[in-house]
Amino acid sequence: MSPRWQPNPDIRTGRHVVHRLHAHLVFITRYRRGALTDPMLIRCEQIMRDVCADFEAELREFDGQDDHVHLLVHYPPKVALSKLVNSLKGVSARMLRKEFGDHVGEHLHGDHFWSGSYFAGSVGGPPPTVLEQYIEQQNQPL
Repeated sequence: MSPRWQPNPDIRTGRHVVHRLHAHLVFITRYRRGALTDPMLIRCEQIMRDVCADFEAELREFDGQDDHVHLLVHYPPKVALSKLVNSLKGVSARMLRKEFGDHVGEHLHGDHFWSGSYFAGSVGGPPPTVLEQYIEQQNQPL
């Protein structure tokens, strides 16, 4: 390896693909009730790291408050983000209810832990306007 070339840890390679896909995800507790405690957030992060690993994704950052969590996930293109989100929410809800059932029962009623909705935003790379200009400036065949 030449000394000038340094591998970029944000760029991953597969058999037929080179990619850098990151998503910022936000999950909110049902009715935005403050059900999450510090021990629950610590356990939630562990659960979500395991789920990401099952999808060959990486949970880069995790943090939260009593009513929501933020995740920064680096995932491969073969993963449908919606399927990853469903697993993250489903597995974490099941495990947190199982391990912290009494506390969860005091704050959340019914079968739902997370709100049905979520935020997902792409992260990194140039702004869309720069990409639009780049694509427009490509030479077209005559």
